[in-house]
Amino acid sequence: MYLLDTNVIIDYCNARLPVNAKELLQNIEPRISVITSVELFSSEKITEKELLKLKQFVSISTVYSNITPDIVIRTISIRQLYKIKLPDALIAATALQLIQQTI
Repeated sequence: MYLLDTNVIIDYCNARLPVNAKELLQNIEPRISVITSVELFSSEKITEKELLKLKQFVSISTVYSNITPDIVIRTISIRQLYKIKLPDALIAATALQLIQQTI
């Protein structure tokens, strides 16, 4: 299982991923954080064509929108350890929580 990051989705929709990465994405169930969904649609420079592709991608994706207390605690730890931005830390914490739930 993969929780996809914003840049991966943008590169996929704009045909900028390497062949192996593109093939991988075409053979998995797309899963994203609600934060990724927000990031995807927040650009002022997005074209109508890009918007349509992104909407299609998100419509077939499982979107994880529940930010649980465990995800909050993991987000805080990640930010303290790695000094990364809040959205990236939330996405990482969500991914780690999903991994733990599947084990």
